[in-house]
Amino acid sequence: METPATEYDLIVIGGGASGMMAAGVAAARGLHVLLLEKNKTLGEKLKISGGGRCNITNATYDIRTLLPKYGDAEQFLFSPFSKFGVKDTFDFFEKRKLPLVVQKQNRAFPHTEKALDVVQSLLAYMQEGKVDIKTGSTVQKILTEKNQITGVVVKTKTAVETYNAKNYILATGGVSHPETGSTGDGFGWLRDLGHSVKTPTPNLVPLATNDPWSRILSGNSIAEGKITFFVEQGEKLQKKFSEKGKILFTHFGLSGPLILNLASKVSDLLQEGKVVASIDAFPSLDIGALDAKVLKAFDDSKNKMLKNVLRDFVPEGMAPGMALLITSTNLETKVNSITKEERRKIVDILKALPVTVTGLMGYNRAIVADGGVDISEIDTKTMRSKVCPNLFITGDLLDINRPSGGYSLQLCWTTGFVAGSNA
Repeated sequence: METPATEYDLIVIGGGASGMMAAGVAAARGLHVLLLEKNKTLGEKLKISGGGRCNITNATYDIRTLLPKYGDAEQFLFSPFSKFGVKDTFDFFEKRKLPLVVQKQNRAFPHTEKALDVVQSLLAYMQEGKVDIKTGSTVQKILTEKNQITGVVVKTKTAVETYNAKNYILATGGVSHPETGSTGDGFGWLRDLGHSVKTPTPNLVPLATNDPWSRILSGNSIAEGKITFFVEQGEKLQKKFSEKGKILFTHFGLSGPLILNLASKVSDLLQEGKVVASIDAFPSLDIGALDAKVLKAFDDSKNKMLKNVLRDFVPEGMAPGMALLITSTNLETKVNSITKEERRKIVDILKALPVTVTGLMGYNRAIVADGGVDISEIDTKTMRSKVCPNLFITGDLLDINRPSGGYSLQLCWTTGFVAGSNA
């Protein structure tokens, strides 16, 4: 049985990063705000971001240096980022006694390195403004009349309720990590409202491989490796591109910031044919220098067996994988008996560890999925929909690509702030 409608100035649908920011900002302006979240608690995806450490932003303060990271959306984002940029994010959290620390590649984290502290900070912010927060509340239907939203029908464990407001903010997120509640509900509603929505695909996502040598290295990484991708063209391999960075081995394949940021390009290669790759574990050394490194390790341990000397010249943790790859030499052989040709084959392997890419992992492992509302349908100054005048759209619902490294959450803080300031 439906209960009578309740009236608000603003209803925010979605209790993630951009939704909480938007609700808090609007409430600070004196608005009567309702935040609806279908999960039992707020910020489920935020809690697991950055491996639970929460990469809040990227400390690139110059807007002209920062915005090209968002690709085709660079011009679109100039206005919102001028209103709330990276420096504003630092100020916002530090004002709430959650200082940030900047680590490698300008990645900024809360000094506690606990994502839960970020959620608690946003919750306290909303409570200051007396935001009415309703968790365990699933929006079943968005009511419309003459291109305007007139209300939302919400189901809880005990009732079906209708809520009305003058304005609405849709902040339901995309489809990455569906276990956190990001199941793409907002995309369906936006299509029904008349928006153009690009179907999402995993974007920042690990690569699946089928190489036994790499899978047994799960949890290990090469701090500064070089990976080169090829596409099989008949019996030949066509080189496509190479990149350097940290490469993380997992039980399903390859991950780490470098791999995540290359996933979109690899996805395109998979449309051309079979994709293979090679990993150079020592990109800073040429063949001669690496051979000298291996030879020194052999000279220092002349009477040891090869299997016991591997760890002395391969990257830390890589010995088990190398043991699988070395087939031309018996691992029980003492290194003083290994020929120059056999040693050179070992060196060649280290310069070109073989990888076969079978695909991209799915939404459950994606950091970001691309797709969403065509940004030409959004008023850049306010985040207001040009299709539905009393609707504002934020965060991952927007079709904006970006790399890993804090750029996604900064997009949430910025669009949430601007929407909350104008709704």
